[in-house]
Amino acid sequence: MDRALFAILSCSYRISGPVAGYHSRKEVMSAGESMANAGTEESANHERLYTPEPGEWQLTARAIITGCLLGVVISAMNIYFGLRTGWSIGGSLIAAILGFAVWASIHKTFHTRSFSVLETNITQTAGSAAGSMAGAAGLLSSIPALGMLGVELSYTQLVLWAFAIAYLGVFFAVPLRNQMVVVEKLRFPTGTATAETIVSMYAKGSQALAQAGVLVKWGIFAALFTVAAFFVPQLAQPPSAWFGLAAIGAWGFSLLISPLMTGAGLLIGPRVGTSLVLGAIVGWGLLGPLAQSQGWVTGSIMSYQDGPRGWILWPGVAIMVADAMTNLGLSWRTILNTFRRSDKTAAIGMEAENDRVPNSWWLVGLLIGSTVCVFMAWRVFDIPPWMTVIAIALSSVLATIAVRSTGETDINPTGGMGKVTQLAFGGIAPGSTTINLMAAGITSAGASQAGDMMQDLKTGRLLGASPRNQIIAQCIGIAAGIPVATGIYKIFDRAYEIGGTEVPAPAAHAWRAMAEVLSKGFGELPDMAPTAILCGLAFGVTMALTRKLSKKVGTWLPSGLAFGIAMIVPPYYSIAMFIGSMILIVWKKSRPDSAKIFAIAVASGLIAGEGLMGVMTAIMTLLGLGPIT
Repeated sequence: MDRALFAILSCSYRISGPVAGYHSRKEVMSAGESMANAGTEESANHERLYTPEPGEWQLTARAIITGCLLGVVISAMNIYFGLRTGWSIGGSLIAAILGFAVWASIHKTFHTRSFSVLETNITQTAGSAAGSMAGAAGLLSSIPALGMLGVELSYTQLVLWAFAIAYLGVFFAVPLRNQMVVVEKLRFPTGTATAETIVSMYAKGSQALAQAGVLVKWGIFAALFTVAAFFVPQLAQPPSAWFGLAAIGAWGFSLLISPLMTGAGLLIGPRVGTSLVLGAIVGWGLLGPLAQSQGWVTGSIMSYQDGPRGWILWPGVAIMVADAMTNLGLSWRTILNTFRRSDKTAAIGMEAENDRVPNSWWLVGLLIGSTVCVFMAWRVFDIPPWMTVIAIALSSVLATIAVRSTGETDINPTGGMGKVTQLAFGGIAPGSTTINLMAAGITSAGASQAGDMMQDLKTGRLLGASPRNQIIAQCIGIAAGIPVATGIYKIFDRAYEIGGTEVPAPAAHAWRAMAEVLSKGFGELPDMAPTAILCGLAFGVTMALTRKLSKKVGTWLPSGLAFGIAMIVPPYYSIAMFIGSMILIVWKKSRPDSAKIFAIAVASGLIAGEGLMGVMTAIMTLLGLGPIT
């Protein structure tokens, strides 16, 4: 999802006017050419978009607190968003924009010391760390998948498990920074976009305040609409019978008016939005009715156990797995380069000694993190310590690949990394779905956090920030995000059936299905489901290969991930996101300048407003409140 944000932002901000320490893109690029032959700090400065003022504030309490507060809001939003769509959004840009806006307003009102560029960087670092806990702690994938299999975990167990795995990726990332950020200067598009955005905000403060204002306004609108729809559900989902469409409405083809889904559509764009609709038509409009008419299933349409919904889940998951694994395989050059030493001088442009992260920090941190992870996996999930050690070792290798992939393409293939581990543990611990899921959860957490940390370190590099301070901010942000994200997950777990119609959790279904197939074999699947799986695998591989071999043809092909997700979630989710992506097209054509500046703000506001109020409606459900119509 960060890639979608970057696609909007990369053409959104046009920096003009003076700003302290700012270098134009042309100056930065020309300076980059000279760095290969110069090892001085002066040459390193030319890589930067900003040169800090002497004594500029950086790791301050206000920057950390602001980032953590914004991060826990983003984390709460991501729980709701991720459990409904299978995706989560990065928090760097939102935290940077809102953090700047908050302190610009405070400075204007109370004449406090100005919030510095480097403080804004610390805010986005802590904010992205806290916001990423929904995914990194496994609350969108392995944990709900385990819940679908009947394993219930307490809040305390979830918090301890999240702390056990969330820090591994941070310490995996630290020793990679020198090679990938300093020496090779991989782009890390979201990290670069965040740095450019921060510099842009300080050059055009009024525009940043306008963006923040738009985000807040649309967030308030989304929150009010969500509350109204909670009490009057027909506002959000008019019954299909009203329009004489009860027959297709039974299969989920109905209108869903959702600020969150509309905002998601604005972010994912027309290709992914169209892919979702096509997947819904094929899965729910063709394959589901076929399975029912042929007697392959006998239950009700929305039954996972013996109905069409449970049957079309399998080809959908197969497409998602094939797409993830094929794209991972097609990145073989990236994987090869990960383990190939560079012939460049590693000392070029390194920060001052007191800004670097001491080796003792990440070595001790990794040792403590691994020990806690081994202990928690043994006590909570009965995973033998030697198996957890294997999972951590595998995680370190796959996290390294994930970091390079993120740096080169802005895609962190956590899904593919998780599937690799699931396949490996299908052999190491055959028949155990719990070990399979939680071992993959370790790998996914490592890849997720390593990629997130490196994006932030890239932002800091471009702004001349201290890596040591960023590591501290990241660790504090993680600690702030885990209790909140876990608590909100437990609220949804109590209020709804996670994996059901209200909260479909498509990513978790894919993890659970993979674990079950590896544990029980194809013989336990519904009639003709193995054939559907093979067809789904072939389709996913073909789409990924065609996109790689022919970019011209590939631009017209659907996204395998979105196509597969559409077979897991009810069609009205896909339709709602498709409508949002079409709104983006109309907006860009009618008012391109407005779309460039405000698209991300409107989308973020819509997602945040419904996401946060979705937590409140879940609490109201637990309190016994409900629709009045």
